[in-house]
Amino acid sequence: KGANDLADAVGVTLGPRGRNVVIEQGFGEAPKITKDGVTVAKAIQLGKGSVNLGAQLLKNVAISTNEEAGDGTTTATVLARAIFKSGCEKVDAGLNPMDLLRGIKLGVEHVVNELDLLSQPVKSHDDILNVATISANGDSIVGSLIAQAYSKVGRHGTINIEEGNTTKSELEIVEGLKLDKGYISPYFITNQKYQKVELENPYILISQGKISSLKSILPILEFCISSRSPLLIIAEEIEGEALTALILNKLQLNLKVCAVKAPGFGDHRKQILEDISVSVGAKIIQEEFSNAKLDQMNSNQIQEFLGKCKSISVSKDETIITQGQGSPKDVKDTISLLKSQIEENQKLTDYDKEKLRERLARLTGRVALI
Repeated sequence: KGANDLADAVGVTLGPRGRNVVIEQGFGEAPKITKDGVTVAKAIQLGKGSVNLGAQLLKNVAISTNEEAGDGTTTATVLARAIFKSGCEKVDAGLNPMDLLRGIKLGVEHVVNELDLLSQPVKSHDDILNVATISANGDSIVGSLIAQAYSKVGRHGTINIEEGNTTKSELEIVEGLKLDKGYISPYFITNQKYQKVELENPYILISQGKISSLKSILPILEFCISSRSPLLIIAEEIEGEALTALILNKLQLNLKVCAVKAPGFGDHRKQILEDISVSVGAKIIQEEFSNAKLDQMNSNQIQEFLGKCKSISVSKDETIITQGQGSPKDVKDTISLLKSQIEENQKLTDYDKEKLRERLARLTGRVALI
C-alpha cells in the first residue's frame, strides 16, 4: 500500500501533461507547488510500519535516480512500482525470488541495449533548449538560460546555479576551473537546500602531501578566524586531528571552511595542483614542508602563501573555483608553455598529449553562472 500511495502521488507529474502537486510546508510558510518527482517523493511520510516501508523503498529509487542522472525520477518511480507489484504477484504464485531477480536483470540488460540504439544525440541549440525546458518542468526562461550557457562554455563546460539578488534569473560567464572531487565531510555544507559548500572570496591552501596534525594548519586557521575569511584546503589527504579541528571550527566558531581531496594520482595529481596554484596564486606545500616554517610566518607572509578566488562551490562530487586571483602573466605563460609542448614535442605519447590538453582546458576554462 505504501508503495502504491507514493507512486500515485509522484506518477501524476509524469510527462508534458503531468499535473502539479501542492506540498504543505512548515508553520507560516506558503505551500510549495512542484512538478518534480523527487521533490514530491521526499515530502511523503506515511508514519511507521510496513506501509511506510513500501513508500521508503520507492522513495530511495527516486532519490538514487536523481543523484545518478539528475532527472527521470518520476519514470523510475512508476517503473519501480510496476516491477514491485508484478514481482510480488509472481512470488505469491510460487516463483523462486532468485529466478525472478535473474529474469529482471536480464530484461533490464535487453531494454538498456535497445534504448542505446534508439537514443539520439543532442546536437543543436534547439535540442538543448527543448531538453533543458522539459527538465526545468516546462519553464522556458530557465531552459533558455541553460541553452545559452551551453552555447558559451560547450557541452563539456561547467554550469553552476546560484541564488541571486535580483528579481529575474540571469546568465554570467566567468573564468573558472572544475575538479572532480567534492567535500571530504558533509559537516562542511553551508547550503543545506542544495547540499553544497559555498564560499565567497575564500583563501585557498594547497598541499601536495597529507595533512593530519593540527599544528600544521593551526597558524592558517587562526589567520582565517581573525580575518573572518573562508578557507578551502586541497590536499592529498586531510585526516586525523586536522580534519576534526576543521569540522569543530565550522560547527562551533562558524568558520566557513572546506577540505577537498586532491584529484588524480602521482605526477598527474602534482600537475593538477600546479594548475590550481597558478590559477589562484597559491604556493604549494611540499611533502617535506616544515611545520616550524608556518609557525614563524606573520599574517602578511601567510596571506602571500595562500591563494584567493572570487567564489567556490563544492558538492559531494565536484569543486568549482571561479575567478582565481593568480597572476594573469603566470597563467598566460603556463598556457603558452602547454601549447608549445603539445605542438612541438614529437616524443609525447597520445596519452601524454591528452593530459596536456586536459591541463590546457582547465586553465582556459570558463564557468557559466545562472
